[in-house]
Amino acid sequence: MGGVFETMGLASAAERPARVRQLAELGFTWADLEQETYWLDELVVLQRSVYNELKQAAALLWQVFDKAARFVIGRHDLYQALSIPQVLWDGLDRLEPNPPGLLSRYARFDFSVSSEGAIKLLELNADTPTGYVEASIATPWLCAQYGVDCPNEAMPELVRAAWDAEAPDYAACIAYGEHLEDTGTIDALVAHSGRAARCIDCLDLSIDEGVVKDGEQREIRRMFALYPKEWMGVDDGGEALAYALEEGFLQLFNPLHAVILQSKGLQAIIWGLHELESELFTPAEHVAIAAYMLPTYTQPVLDGAYVSKSMFGREGGSVQLFDADGQLETVDRDGFDTSVFFKRIYQRRADLPELHLSAGKLHLLTGMFVINGQPCGLLGRAGGKITGNTSHFVAIGVKSS
Repeated sequence: MGGVFETMGLASAAERPARVRQLAELGFTWADLEQETYWLDELVVLQRSVYNELKQAAALLWQVFDKAARFVIGRHDLYQALSIPQVLWDGLDRLEPNPPGLLSRYARFDFSVSSEGAIKLLELNADTPTGYVEASIATPWLCAQYGVDCPNEAMPELVRAAWDAEAPDYAACIAYGEHLEDTGTIDALVAHSGRAARCIDCLDLSIDEGVVKDGEQREIRRMFALYPKEWMGVDDGGEALAYALEEGFLQLFNPLHAVILQSKGLQAIIWGLHELESELFTPAEHVAIAAYMLPTYTQPVLDGAYVSKSMFGREGGSVQLFDADGQLETVDRDGFDTSVFFKRIYQRRADLPELHLSAGKLHLLTGMFVINGQPCGLLGRAGGKITGNTSHFVAIGVKSS
């Protein structure tokens, strides 16, 4: 293939059903989803030197994002600039933030890593990242078959440490037991945590004067939830949930302050502070911002090719790609455009590398999980120029030397 990526493997079509069953037994039950091939049965292998740089970049940027989020706490003008729903402001002001580096204990950076090894951060999902099962279970399984180093082995151990610290008694998602991916994600997290947490459907929760109860009327005090916090500003019952958090009836994991990290507008604040040569960041952090982040603004002021996306967009929804002349080139039409609720950012464009895979020529997005403050696991997603909810999962391993 050339460049910093290689591909290997590819089982025959006849072998796929048995291999899909094997993965299902391990907990990855959506390798094939509604007659669609989600998992590509092959392995992308990244050069060791590029992986080492990527991990170091993630560690530095994690410090940068943490500092920037703490700079925002208590500043309502910045909450508004980040499009954080007002219903969350009191909680953000009143609740004690987690220690440095731990505003979120379960997050994932998404990078463009070019075929030449250039690393550029696209965004951070610091609230409700999925892909955990793919990274922590399927990727080591596939790497072992081809004798390729897997950098994801520490993920379960770090999950256990994070869950020991946050100590949730419940884990929740929307449509638990029906939505395969979210159900499988919280099942795997609970299993790896070693805790006897009860898994429930968010829609079975009730809230009365701040007290949160499950469907059997048991009170919930600590809960992990794959529920985007920004939707408390939109959903029925969101205000009641926000009240439960700010009054201390419920402790949520990830903590509430993760919503600041989640807003893509934080990248615009970081870039602005960098342009002002702010002493908030160390010289090494300024170097990392210049090297690995993209110029990002809250207004369309960029010359040349750029990307526009909602501050709280997910799965490619709301993403628009503009060409070098500033003309709209590509729009994601599969995901929900959350810019009807939240403001947009405008970011210099960094295209994803194109790889020849079994499903054709696809663009690779490289994810790096950060669990309990530690960069620890790679996730590959392969699809169009915009990584949306129709993209494939492809495992990424690392060359031994």
